[in-house]
Amino acid sequence: MNRKEINEIKKRFKKESCTFTRICGCYVNGEHAQVTQFGKTFLNLDEEELFKYLDIAKKVLSGTEGNNLLELEFPLEEEEAGGRQQFLLGLRESRLKNEDLLNRFYDLIIEHYSYAGNYLILLFHDAYDVPVRTKDRRSLDESEEIYEYLLCAICPVTLSKPGLGYLEESNEIGLRLRDWIVGVPDAGFVFPAFTERSTDIHATLFYAKNPKEPPLELAEGVLGCSRKMTAAEQKEVFRLILEDTLGPDCSYETVKDIHDNIQERISENAALHDQKEEAEPVELTKETIKEILNASGVPEEKVSQAERAYDEKAGDAKLYADHVVDKRRFEVKTYDVVLHVKPEKASQIKSQIIDGQKCLVIPMDANENINVNGIQTTV
Repeated sequence: MNRKEINEIKKRFKKESCTFTRICGCYVNGEHAQVTQFGKTFLNLDEEELFKYLDIAKKVLSGTEGNNLLELEFPLEEEEAGGRQQFLLGLRESRLKNEDLLNRFYDLIIEHYSYAGNYLILLFHDAYDVPVRTKDRRSLDESEEIYEYLLCAICPVTLSKPGLGYLEESNEIGLRLRDWIVGVPDAGFVFPAFTERSTDIHATLFYAKNPKEPPLELAEGVLGCSRKMTAAEQKEVFRLILEDTLGPDCSYETVKDIHDNIQERISENAALHDQKEEAEPVELTKETIKEILNASGVPEEKVSQAERAYDEKAGDAKLYADHVVDKRRFEVKTYDVVLHVKPEKASQIKSQIIDGQKCLVIPMDANENINVNGIQTTV
């Protein structure tokens, strides 16, 4: 699912356009035991409650694709009888009215979600009448198909902080009662995926609030999908590969050159595609990384170590150039200074020894000024 397809579904999560048919939930305590379950017709909810649930559903479609939002494909064995995809299709077709299927789903979440506290499992069912669109993207009244899907959200439930409040019954100020509050989703998914504005039963869209530590055991245990690295994880793995490969000789100039060479590959790849055509991302395979290291002046004996480091850190996972470098800025960080510069400026920054002191030298244009706390100054 691309951003346009995600937004097409998400923008319907408003009272006037929402078509959720049913919502079900299961509250789980810190001992992984079910406390209570519920099932309701969504549009019969009180208005304030309905808006709160819509906010939760929106969060599952929020964030960055490839980072918070991962499109995962089902292995062939999960599409056969008894597989997780077939189970989810049955749950969808039941429209969340089959108690046995719901209990099995809740048990799967509890088994594979390693969260220490209390949490709420929510399941929404929706049937979206997908309108036909013309080439100029205008919507027509007639329908192309009905996209029927499930949206799952797993929300931490925490105790509110103690505090003072007005106690209406006794007409005094005192300690207010502490409540258990449902937070924003920590994880969730949409099944099936909505690909090219059509139902794609071979994939699901997985959501993780924290892309650095996504609960992908849910993707594997509940959905049966293979693990896929988020952009944050890819960036960390690439960092570890470079550190293992370069060792103590990991100099500023070398890393800057590696960064520049990756940016150059991204730019060349984009130039090969028409502006209206979305470029395929540049994959950083073992061979690609070795080529980049060679072009960056890394000694051959170090380059040969990159393959071992790649196998050890990345394994079968794929790394992409857009995820391991920031196309918008180049960051240089010391103990007490952080510099953010445009990538095209990075090649001008030099490390030098001045009067016996290690320094970073940033060249400036003759007519360029320095902004200090919003105040324009001269050098």
